[in-house]
Amino acid sequence: MRLTVEEAISLQQKMAKDVVKHDVMNHQKIKHIGGVDVSYRGNKAFSCAVVVERRSFAVVESAYTKSTVEDPYIPGLLFLRESEPILEVLDKVHDYDLLMVDGHGLLHPRMFGIACHIGVKIDKPTIGVGKSLLCGTVVQKNNSQIVMLDGKKQGIVLKTNGKPIYVSIGHKVSLRTAAKIVKEVTKYRIPEPLRLADMNSRKMARA
Repeated sequence: MRLTVEEAISLQQKMAKDVVKHDVMNHQKIKHIGGVDVSYRGNKAFSCAVVVERRSFAVVESAYTKSTVEDPYIPGLLFLRESEPILEVLDKVHDYDLLMVDGHGLLHPRMFGIACHIGVKIDKPTIGVGKSLLCGTVVQKNNSQIVMLDGKKQGIVLKTNGKPIYVSIGHKVSLRTAAKIVKEVTKYRIPEPLRLADMNSRKMARA
């Protein structure tokens, strides 16, 4: 059953209480990292999940799905459009310790972006990686940039070749660890698991 905007906001506020904001796993034991992304062609969603080895970036697993979406994109309610395609493709991969989602986590007006939604649903460490800022204020602190929201540090800005990405907690990982891992697996602008998932989902949409 499709949710109204009011119902969707209420669901976010309820599920936000389940987000775990600290590391539940020693980050040194994280070996396989997943990335998931969705591309669109009309009302068709082409989802791709890619799992890479943390050190070598070798692809361990990949999966693809095609589905029909009915909900439009509504800022702050991306989960209405993307959660089902993402969860569907994630059912096809299993060998990952941590997941990166193309979208925000706690860096969200209700502290519950798509990365939090997916993280709570799969109950695994999850990181939100956004390419644009949805909310909050970027502040320079020492030699780094952070994003403040409602008086709290909710995001970290990372730059590769001068282009920013915005990292935030999705679930079961600290912000410090999230930034460390994203930085570690980034060769270009976005982390490699997400870059491969994005590239492959776009190829599917074009085909």
